[in-house]
Amino acid sequence: MNIEMIRAAADRGRGQIRRTPLLSSPFLDEIAGRRVWIKPECLQHTGSFKFRGAWSAVSALPEDVRRRGVIAFSSGNHAQGVALAARMHGVPAVIIMPEDAPRMKIDNTRALGAEVVLYDRPGGEDRAAIGAQLTEARGLSLIKPYDDPFVIAGQGTTGLEIAAQAAKEGIGAADVIVCCGGGGFTSGIALALEADAPGLRVRPAEPAGFDDVARSLRSGRIERNAKLSGSLCDAIISPQPGDLTFPILKRLAGPGLVVTEDEALQAVALAWSRLKLVAEPGGAVALAAALFHADQIARQDVIVTISGGNVDADVFAQALATPAPPLRRGDAA
Repeated sequence: MNIEMIRAAADRGRGQIRRTPLLSSPFLDEIAGRRVWIKPECLQHTGSFKFRGAWSAVSALPEDVRRRGVIAFSSGNHAQGVALAARMHGVPAVIIMPEDAPRMKIDNTRALGAEVVLYDRPGGEDRAAIGAQLTEARGLSLIKPYDDPFVIAGQGTTGLEIAAQAAKEGIGAADVIVCCGGGGFTSGIALALEADAPGLRVRPAEPAGFDDVARSLRSGRIERNAKLSGSLCDAIISPQPGDLTFPILKRLAGPGLVVTEDEALQAVALAWSRLKLVAEPGGAVALAAALFHADQIARQDVIVTISGGNVDADVFAQALATPAPPLRRGDAA
């Protein structure tokens, strides 16, 4: 992985990938005790940053290979990104999704023209075996959700935008907190910032109980999650950091931040009430970290991603009804 791959992904995505803004709210600044800037990838095509990596990977395939179609594993956001990228290229897409994925994400993936194959995740059904059979039978190309160079490069285009937008706002030093699953989004942004904004440091944010990246950064080796389901932050649940992503994060990322599910839900509510943004719980963990874990942040500017907004109506209603945890202005550590 290198910055040239990210710049090439930006070139391939020009006119296709949506450039999202950098937003702020005085109210959120007051809660956090510092300036908080929000990069709302919930406004990206398909409602999440995943379209960036999907477009990058699909567009990078040789035409004769791409024509046979693509396949992906996903609980929802990567599924929709790949489905749309495939449709825009006029090629078939097969998406293998867990039966317990949010209904909106399953329905949206089908609506984008993909063939959805469901599997029993809690029951231990092997999605890899299903995928291998389909790939061999149809000659499909696998688009991995995070541990793929072209996917990482596509996600890194977010970092190019953050670097340019931060410079325009006069932000020379900041923690950039990124909602993190397998690390494709976080590592891509980290590489882009290393090249274009070295004063900005990436920090991964994860939900409690699924903090494999934070634990891996502490130990210096890849750590696995004990379970792979059971969180409202389903969009960023992965078994462990990627083989490609972890070395990048180990070299460039600051300490991980871990938030509770209630904090993520409250961040969803605050994104709606103060910014009029719809966020899903997994897409709001970075904002929750900035607002409710201020004592773990030293810099006076913090940039956070809202990585996705594909939330079922009942979960969104639950978020809006979640009592706020005690809010206090944190002293920087």
